[in-house]
Amino acid sequence: MAEGQRQYKVGRVVSNKMDKTVVVAVDRLRPHPLYKKTIRITKKFHAHDENNECNLGDVVRIGETRPLSKTKRWEVIQIVSKGEEV
Repeated sequence: MAEGQRQYKVGRVVSNKMDKTVVVAVDRLRPHPLYKKTIRITKKFHAHDENNECNLGDVVRIGETRPLSKTKRWEVIQIVSKGEEV
């Protein structure tokens, strides 16, 4: 990856129980290698949320950043839409 090029992903917040950290589930669709049916693959990323603004169910945009901890390599760029409050 060239310097200055940053990856972005859009996903749903599935956990906000840590301080300044959220877990974002990112779905992607790809064909099954043998049967060619489209399958949904979900991967979870730990992202830095500086002001603890994200809540469960929010759809957020995350961007690649330098390593912030053992598991955090992403940060929340923006909240795309708010989830329904329970």
